[in-house]
Amino acid sequence: MNIAPPAYPDENCPTIPNKHTIIVQKNTNSPAPSRDLQWDDVRHFLELARQGSLSGAARRLGVEHSTVARRVEALELSLNLRLFDRLPRGWQLTPEGETLAAQARRLEDEALAFSRAALGVSALQGTVRLSAPPVVASHFLVPRLAPLRRHWPGIDLEIVGESREANLARGEADLALRLSRPNAPGLVARSLGEMGYGLYAAPGYSQRPAEEWEFLGYDESLRQVPQQQWLEAVAAGRRFILRSNDLAALYQGARAGLGVTVLPHFLGRHDPALAVVEGPPCPVQRQLWLVMHPDVRRSPRVRAVADALAQLVQEAEALFSLPTGTEETGSRD
Repeated sequence: MNIAPPAYPDENCPTIPNKHTIIVQKNTNSPAPSRDLQWDDVRHFLELARQGSLSGAARRLGVEHSTVARRVEALELSLNLRLFDRLPRGWQLTPEGETLAAQARRLEDEALAFSRAALGVSALQGTVRLSAPPVVASHFLVPRLAPLRRHWPGIDLEIVGESREANLARGEADLALRLSRPNAPGLVARSLGEMGYGLYAAPGYSQRPAEEWEFLGYDESLRQVPQQQWLEAVAAGRRFILRSNDLAALYQGARAGLGVTVLPHFLGRHDPALAVVEGPPCPVQRQLWLVMHPDVRRSPRVRAVADALAQLVQEAEALFSLPTGTEETGSRD
């Protein structure tokens, strides 16, 4: 019987001795297998791209800076791309990172739209986040909430007192109370009423000679607001012994007898530690606006809180201005 010759000559296919070990080495130049993309990784990447530092991104996200670094490194590993250059003064996007940051912003917009749509099918349960000026939140809203809570026991209210304007499109709040009409596109705004201002000081302070009055006012960061501009004109060169970006600090300073300041009437009018100071009536009327994103307007719980806020302001309308005949008369001194 004829036996066919081997397909390859023996010298091209040497046999491996039975006692030898076969060693297989991994090619370390090949990319590591990637894991599935995680939205949280993308979210941390996007915030780091916005802030440019781990600490800034961590503050915005409410996490530790090590968490931000870990999430971004996980994303880089998943993509097998370097997204940031680690520089002494911060994290700077690479060209690849710049390209993906634009895509990530579109993903974020879609995710936020999804969250807002989910609010639209919710019931009178869950959390509603409200952004409001700090003193309006602490001295006007919160003391008046108890009767309203009985109408929506399933809703938890989260009130954020802040002077900045929360980004409603990014879901930083569901509702916002603001002292100016929003100029961002795509927001729904409702005027709730006007907030009046006047001169206030501790009882008896205005009995001093007017040239000896000292004033309390906003610092440079808020010098442009209309009530501060009016107060500067009233002071007419007299000394400001305290400046702050915090209305509560000015309020407490006036109560302590430090000097004269301008306050919203709802804050000073019924406070026995304050008196209206005789002087020119303040012409400033700040419009109070309730603002929301149109997508969340369909949410029953957001709509319930919005209606309650409008009712609160309407019922307290008289509190926002002084009764006729008492405007800056000094009657409580």
